[in-house]
Amino acid sequence: MTPADPAPDAHRAAIDYLATLDADWARHIAAVGPCLHQAKPAQEPYEALVRAIAYQQLHGRAAEAILGRMLALFPDVAFPQPERLLAVSPETLRACGFSATKLATIRGIAQARLDGLVPSRAEALMLDDEALIERLVTLRGVGRWTVEMLLIYCLERLDVLPVDDFGVRAGYRRLKGLEKPPTPAQLRALGMAWSPFRTVAAWYLWRA
Repeated sequence: MTPADPAPDAHRAAIDYLATLDADWARHIAAVGPCLHQAKPAQEPYEALVRAIAYQQLHGRAAEAILGRMLALFPDVAFPQPERLLAVSPETLRACGFSATKLATIRGIAQARLDGLVPSRAEALMLDDEALIERLVTLRGVGRWTVEMLLIYCLERLDVLPVDDFGVRAGYRRLKGLEKPPTPAQLRALGMAWSPFRTVAAWYLWRA
């Protein structure tokens, strides 16, 4: 299983390792400074997935507004349990601003949590990255990138490289002065050299 170690010491070890790869990495890391990546380990995977779907293909402020309207339906809790979310009519949730597609995905995630397909945080920590990805991408509307964000931000995994993320690929293009970004397959191959700190590498590429 990929170790979960979000401690600053782990970030320092990652920085020291990445900075020795070549002059481009060393220069970029020096320009950006220390890694400020922050996970959100208090979140359950169910909540992290619902939030990730809400943010898909939306500006952050728009997604926050939609989520805020949804959470306002449950003023007594920080985030509704899946059974409470499913008890709200689709029409009421649609009025919060969710598209029909996103709403179907969110309700599917809630049902999958009740069915046990979406694991608890304790259960997820016992699964390795690929096992969890394979399990969750079976959900409608949940792709590999969404699960990778869960691995990075909810489960604090330090060796995840979201190769389908345009920002990561564009960051590598700028880092290396290339005419075009690498393909996901190319970046996956390149990223093998950044293991076991590919999450930190992605953080720095996002800032390129």
